[in-house]
Amino acid sequence: MTMLAILGFSMVAVFMYLIMSGKLSALIALMIVPAAFAVFAGFGSGIGDMALTGITELAPTGVMLMFAILYFGIMIDAGLFDPVVGKILKAVKGDPMKIVVGTAVLAMIVSLDGDGTTTYMITISSMLPLYQRLKMNPLILPAVALMAVGVTNLTPWGGPTARAASALNLDMQELFNPLIPVMIVGALWVILSAYWMGKQERKRLGVLSMEELQQQAEGKSYLTFFGTATAAVSEEEAKWKRPKLIWFNFALTIALMAMLILGVMPLPILFMLAFAIAITVNYPNVMHQKERIAEHASNVLAVVSLVFAAGIFTGILSGTEMVDAMANSLVAVIPDSMGPHLPIITAITSMPFTFFMSNDAYYFGVLPIIAEAASTYGISAVELGRASLLGQPVHLLSPLVASTYLLVGMAKVDFGQYQRFTILWTVGTSLVMTMAALLFGVISL
Repeated sequence: MTMLAILGFSMVAVFMYLIMSGKLSALIALMIVPAAFAVFAGFGSGIGDMALTGITELAPTGVMLMFAILYFGIMIDAGLFDPVVGKILKAVKGDPMKIVVGTAVLAMIVSLDGDGTTTYMITISSMLPLYQRLKMNPLILPAVALMAVGVTNLTPWGGPTARAASALNLDMQELFNPLIPVMIVGALWVILSAYWMGKQERKRLGVLSMEELQQQAEGKSYLTFFGTATAAVSEEEAKWKRPKLIWFNFALTIALMAMLILGVMPLPILFMLAFAIAITVNYPNVMHQKERIAEHASNVLAVVSLVFAAGIFTGILSGTEMVDAMANSLVAVIPDSMGPHLPIITAITSMPFTFFMSNDAYYFGVLPIIAEAASTYGISAVELGRASLLGQPVHLLSPLVASTYLLVGMAKVDFGQYQRFTILWTVGTSLVMTMAALLFGVISL
């Protein structure tokens, strides 16, 4: 193993240790660690150029994420998803099976914004009273919500896909579009799993009629829950709702998704134009526009700053040729018989890798090395990128994921019990999506 490879592996190890131990945030570690190792390795004079090259390559991804977050934030503010919530709540009534399936559908629809935190808040606050009313297993609600997010989190504006594209410098459409049928299969698996769980609960509890539920309810709180979706929001949130524009917002979102899939124009431009139209139509008052943008600014800053910081990490890793040396040393220990199978190996190992380490550590530290090694066997980086995303349903159960603590806290369940209950379901989701990826030719065996 060459000295450059040793430095490269050491850099990744130090980076992973610092962010996993909480000694540094991912944002700071992405900048400081590669710069320090570059200086130590004698590349100090070239840090600026290497880092700027990396940042320039990731600029389109950063722009796309910025305006995707703003667009979906405006859609949530305006109440695009409220009727869906209301319809689901009325449709499920007192049937445990319908309630669990409704939970899965609601979570998948809401999580299309790529934000697990928002999905958990809407799903748990909407469905928890029903689970409590029927005395259903409290672990099912957070399990189904997390499984749904595990599938939809693969959208281009979701964290892992953006990281994979950034780390490997991939075109987002080439990376994501082939994954759409895989996500559809994953969504069907989640609904099927929810159906099975719901059937077990129906067998255990039976079905309550609306009259029986009303007799158990405490009057207004129950009726409010089964009324309109906006009944439970605060006055501050209610003033931003735009119910008269819901069909416009729905049509705009469908058009955006269609153009995204068809590749009409680059994703950053699509989201910039869609956001401009959405905020102008929903909030024509300039002061209101500023308020809405300010409301979502913290989410934008948290995500986009990570992307540009990652540019420094990947730029230095590539510019110093550490990644090449690391890949060569990795190839040396992989049996020739296993090399051509790296896509499926990556898909399977992404489950434990992303469970025991953060997405930042995996996508910025490990994936580039695997992709470089795979290139010697004629395997494209984009195929490795797709494979690396298939373990995300398991990743969300990791104690390193902050939003999972929110989910467990809102559902009022023990974290350890929740992990034990959910782990096999999430592994099943990843395996089903991996098999679908093989079937559709998204990754090769």
